[in-house]
Amino acid sequence: MFVASAQFIDAAKAQSQALGVPTVARVFTPHPIQDRTDAEMITYADAVLDEVVAAITAGGSDEGS
Repeated sequence: MFVASAQFIDAAKAQSQALGVPTVARVFTPHPIQDRTDAEMITYADAVLDEVVAAITAGGSDEGS
């Protein structure tokens, strides 16, 4: 599973293809993250939590966002 900021959507797709797992689940947060406060990062994490849990518990791969 990939979790990254939206800036890396194309890179995550390319890397998963190169690693032989083209349909691995991918979840993306808003970008950028490096200058976010703790509170902002918690908000980002809360926004994708259900998607992450769904990807982990799905039992299969998912094309992702």
